[in-house]
Amino acid sequence: MTAEPATTDEQTPERPAGARSRSQHERRKRIIQVGAALASRGGVETMKMRDVAERAGVALGTLYRYFPSKMDLVVAVVSEELDLLEGSIERRPPRTDDAPHRAVEVLMRATRGLMREPELAEALIRSLLLSDVKTDFGDRMTGLLLRAAVGPDARVAADDPRRTVAKALSSVWTMEMIEILRGHSTVEEAQARLEVSAARLLTGF
Repeated sequence: MTAEPATTDEQTPERPAGARSRSQHERRKRIIQVGAALASRGGVETMKMRDVAERAGVALGTLYRYFPSKMDLVVAVVSEELDLLEGSIERRPPRTDDAPHRAVEVLMRATRGLMREPELAEALIRSLLLSDVKTDFGDRMTGLLLRAAVGPDARVAADDPRRTVAKALSSVWTMEMIEILRGHSTVEEAQARLEVSAARLLTGF
């Protein structure tokens, strides 16, 4: 295993706090990237924390300080994937005329992005269904759909029925992803069903 250098942030109090923070952020990001790469090759079951630590160049104890369990790491990978999707939507928002089509475009961009790495996609979806680790995936997907359907500057209250509807559509998409990953559906078939669901759910947005 490749251990971290003997000198640590805790052992060098003279090191500027900003430098420590940047170093910790870069280390965490490197761990997540390695975790994503390993999950994409063999799924969560074959991903071992010891392998993650070795390939990320950190001590195993350091890895567990950042991520107390394997599922904590997988949830962090989920969050990283969502960051990428949100960045993509912000740079290139949907341009179609109506709310249902804009929402489906967001969902299909998420689908195509995940399906570039099917093993990783399966790991991410499984983490949502099986993990006891709290994740904000559902809330973030709901927010993405609302911004696409209502507008990026719209304010939708927590008790607004539209938020419930967007969450329902996000749940439909999650189930469609499961069907694709199981080989029971194609991306095109899933898109057709999502278009019907969005048209029914988002009418009047």
